[in-house]
Amino acid sequence: MADIFSALVARAAGYPSAPTAVVHPCDAPSLQGAADAARAGLIEPLLVGPRHRIDDAAAALGLDISAWPRIDTRHSHESAEMAVAAVRQGRAEALMKGSLHTDELLHAVLARETGLRTEKRLSHVFALEIPGQDRLHFITDAAINIYPDLLAKADIVQNAIDCVRALGIERPKVAILSAVETVTPKIPSTVDAAALCKMADRGQITGADLDGPLAFDNAVSVEAAEIKGIHSPVAGRADILVAPDMEAGNMIAKQLTFLANARAAGVVMGARAPIILTSRADDAAARLASAAVAALVAHARRIAAAAAVMGED
Repeated sequence: MADIFSALVARAAGYPSAPTAVVHPCDAPSLQGAADAARAGLIEPLLVGPRHRIDDAAAALGLDISAWPRIDTRHSHESAEMAVAAVRQGRAEALMKGSLHTDELLHAVLARETGLRTEKRLSHVFALEIPGQDRLHFITDAAINIYPDLLAKADIVQNAIDCVRALGIERPKVAILSAVETVTPKIPSTVDAAALCKMADRGQITGADLDGPLAFDNAVSVEAAEIKGIHSPVAGRADILVAPDMEAGNMIAKQLTFLANARAAGVVMGARAPIILTSRADDAAARLASAAVAALVAHARRIAAAAAVMGED
């Protein structure tokens, strides 16, 4: 595992493990991912799924899972529903996707009466460890919101800020991406970018420095920003890259993964609990890093909740 992801895991392991509902871990990769995260001190697994299928996966891996609590279910839909219920009941502080479709899990999360909705829209945050870079870069949203409008983008930005602050970056730098760095009505994403920056000025988005529109080059390269005459705390130094839509965000993340050999960890924000949403293509290091991100978010929420209670007393 590379150094940045290792440091992230070590940071998360320094706090109490997050009780985590592992949703339908009925194949080897998902059960192994939960076991690795538990062994690293990141999560306390609550296995939610058909007992016999989980036992078969554990036997194939040679894992002893007898100490982990279980919720026995009949199928993947019920696994998602019962895992969400476990969060609502206070038995879990995070969700980890197992061998079920993402849509099944998110359907249960978004159920109006029984789900984990908040006032914010759900959005996905990628944390990328890129060779040659000395810090993580974050990309949002590359997995959930296809063509977000301005208000959805405001939630996407705030969700990413909340995630990154939980990882220890006190005031992240956020670049609102477009194809160009000037505002033009011919490219609607540039208008949205300008509006988002003004929303931050007015306190509608908090906890970060925003700039946009910025093209990708002058968001990540100080030299490119200087050549274009762009002077801001964000240009060339962005921590969070906000894509104009899911297509663009997904392409950026996958290009960095497959052409620059980046490793990507991922978490879904905006629900009452962080959701570890790994891909079948993720290696063990990426799965562990995703668990670390969710554990740090859960810890930050635990601290915030305790502070709120103290403030009321």
